[in-house]
Amino acid sequence: MSVAADTTKKLPWYKEPTKDQWLAWLAAWLGWTLDAFDFTMFLLIMVPISKEFNVPLTDVAFVLTVTLWLRLVGAVASGWLADRVGRKIPLMISIIWYSLANFAAGFSPSFMFLFICRALLGIGMGAEWPAGAALAMETWPVRSRGFMGGVLQGSWGIGFMISSGIYGLFFNTIGWRGMLWIGVLPALSVFYVRKFVKEPPIWLENKRRQRAEGREVKAPLLVIFKRQVLGNTLTSCWWMASGFVAYYSVNALFATHLQKDLGLSPAMVATPIFFGNLGVFAASCFWGYFSDRMGRRIAMIIPALLAVPLTPIYLFHTEILWVVVAFLLQGMCAGGGMQGQMAPYLNERFPTEIRASATAFCYHQGAIWGGFVPLVLTWAATHFGVNLSVPMMIATIVATLSFALSLVFGPETKGKVLVADLAVA
Repeated sequence: MSVAADTTKKLPWYKEPTKDQWLAWLAAWLGWTLDAFDFTMFLLIMVPISKEFNVPLTDVAFVLTVTLWLRLVGAVASGWLADRVGRKIPLMISIIWYSLANFAAGFSPSFMFLFICRALLGIGMGAEWPAGAALAMETWPVRSRGFMGGVLQGSWGIGFMISSGIYGLFFNTIGWRGMLWIGVLPALSVFYVRKFVKEPPIWLENKRRQRAEGREVKAPLLVIFKRQVLGNTLTSCWWMASGFVAYYSVNALFATHLQKDLGLSPAMVATPIFFGNLGVFAASCFWGYFSDRMGRRIAMIIPALLAVPLTPIYLFHTEILWVVVAFLLQGMCAGGGMQGQMAPYLNERFPTEIRASATAFCYHQGAIWGGFVPLVLTWAATHFGVNLSVPMMIATIVATLSFALSLVFGPETKGKVLVADLAVA
């Protein structure tokens, strides 16, 4: 064993994973990145939708809220299915679901039709993360799990970059409907998942043991509230809720703020968003590398604290250079920095037989809290007669500090080996 371990350590980290491990990780990466692409394009087209259907911006923001709320429905269903029958099937269902929902939204004859389509999209996008993250993290070697988990989670920024790039280059030609129609393309990735991806050996062995020992977990969601894991569940929920509120305080209405408060063109709106999400991806990679060496928690606490002084800079400057640079740095802190370890850290906190259900619930109950953000911020700006930047700043600072504090009470999981043993069955 020691000789094998020494040999593995001498290999470059990228040569340690097998072909099947790379293929599984790529499947999760495709699902998550394209999920981000389909979801975030809506953040860029809220103002033109408001104008076309002649509805208040608060009503359009409520579409975003309901989309986030319904993520929990899709996540819980996907997590249960992933723990019962495997990670691949719910991953494929989720990708097809959110792609078709986005495509249908582009044909909306009324605001209510758009509302329903985007609400349904929330179910599909919620279903993607637990299945994809469990597939990737259970498959990947422990030595570089933090780094590759960071690359995976940070690729939300790549999806946002793609949607902002298409918005900046083509919106004036294709309009908001064309943006949504393009959202059907991710469905093609399902063919890759079906043909090339295998179930994680850890999950297969765990499922075999459940059946052989007559200890099958038929309601994994209920198990996460048992005494032996309840504390971990509650602190995970606190951590994820803070992360969602922080992310959507930064991003949900930023494009709207640039359009309404600063009057910027589509190309100028897209510029800071594009570079900010480039920062999300770069920082996720860096802090992932850092977490494999120094620990998961400290790799998230540091960027969360750095996000606080950056917040007023990009929100209250009118010079576009200051906005772009500060938002890039914020993407590296409140985006990829503090958020980048969610996939490895959350999956490492729960045992195999309930992993997908636990991560689905803890991650996506956070989306419920995040869903209140656009509603509360638009209401506060209207009620108090201030620009969106004021409530955005307050919410971002409070949420990032709460995020850092929640990690103080969580376990350290760096170097944890994921096993097939029955822990709570």
